[in-house]
Amino acid sequence: MKTFSVICSLYLGLLGSVFAYGPTGHEIVGGIADKLIANTPAAEKIYALTDGITLERASVIPDEIKSWDKNGVDDTNAFPHYAKTPKIDNQLREFWRANPPTQDPKSAVPSHHWFHYTDVPVLNPEKYADGKTGRTQWDIVQMIGFCVDVLRGDVPENNPRKITKPIAVLLLAHYAGDIHQPLHVGAEYFNHAGAAVDPDKGQAGVEDEGGNTLILELLHGRPDIMAKRGMKLHGFWDHDAVMANLPPIAPDLSKDDRYKKIEQAKRTIIDACIKEQPHDWRAPANIALKNYGEYWANDILSLAREAHERLQFINVHETIDQGKTVMAGDVREKNMPDRVGYADWAAKTVREELQRAGWRLADLLTQAVGSTSTSSTAPVASPEPIIAPPGKTEDTAAPPIESSAAPAATATAGPQLGQYPANYKEIVTTWMKKYSLDASR
Repeated sequence: MKTFSVICSLYLGLLGSVFAYGPTGHEIVGGIADKLIANTPAAEKIYALTDGITLERASVIPDEIKSWDKNGVDDTNAFPHYAKTPKIDNQLREFWRANPPTQDPKSAVPSHHWFHYTDVPVLNPEKYADGKTGRTQWDIVQMIGFCVDVLRGDVPENNPRKITKPIAVLLLAHYAGDIHQPLHVGAEYFNHAGAAVDPDKGQAGVEDEGGNTLILELLHGRPDIMAKRGMKLHGFWDHDAVMANLPPIAPDLSKDDRYKKIEQAKRTIIDACIKEQPHDWRAPANIALKNYGEYWANDILSLAREAHERLQFINVHETIDQGKTVMAGDVREKNMPDRVGYADWAAKTVREELQRAGWRLADLLTQAVGSTSTSSTAPVASPEPIIAPPGKTEDTAAPPIESSAAPAATATAGPQLGQYPANYKEIVTTWMKKYSLDASR
């Protein structure tokens, strides 16, 4: 009989709406990066830090540890338990202890949940640095920079957040996906009457929690998506817009067959995404590595704004969610001049952003492990470049990139899951009831 944690890992892999961008989306980002860095000195350093955990696998771990929120980290029999990498397991538990969940926004000790997003107002065009609303010292932009500083030695590993170099790699593998999900960067704010406002322009407003409190109504889309009721806007972007890039999966398939179908489709997407470079993926040469997160956030904000502009807000009102005042209501797809349905536009956007995130993750980690601290007196080593395969070139002012066939991934796949116990569904259902996951960001 397979271990309980393995069964739960598979089951959770099918629950895309629980996690930011869903496990499938994050794994695509990590899988792209794995292939781009394969057979390079950077890959050797990265996998040495993670004890062989691939970026594809690492990309979902920061969401998996949210299941510790219910009962803490002392029970090593509870999911997740990374028994094959005990050092990583211990460091993850220390990270959770240093950043425990809290509903107090003024807490001096941050929640690890806060590290996954920022909420820049999207009513008007603006950049991350243009205001203060929705930004904090613990948001995703700041934490990407923090993790980079840890990897480069500018921040010691024994820091109050307990982010060691291995943990920094795991977090960056995940945050790279999060920050390329538009609703993890931008949010709409409303006044008491339910009208959209811009708090950075002096108009007091309450946010929509990145779409977590808005129910989406689509006018066009795939039948399996259109059939859903009560679909949260944020959850749609996390899961449905990702899965729309995969072939439809019959609802009557067994869990095992469903998993195999998703894996096969995911591999196809990863292979396609490394064959040509995404448009404008490189950061300009004058952007410091620790500031890549801010550059990426600014890049995605226009999409976050459009993700809201394509919707009509209906009956937006104040409500209390987990002791916090938020704005809730319905959002309905608009008929746009380009005649592209919201679901189709979102699916295309997500496909492009997953590819861009994968290339950017590979580049960020390659530079972070391939150079010394900017404050160090030691000479700075030139990082290995991300090698582009033959085909489409990027339309940027970046230096030309050497052409070469994309290397195959060197990391070996994990062991096959094998036969499930006859009562695996009952086991998972019981576990889910006991350790319900936080579906928020």
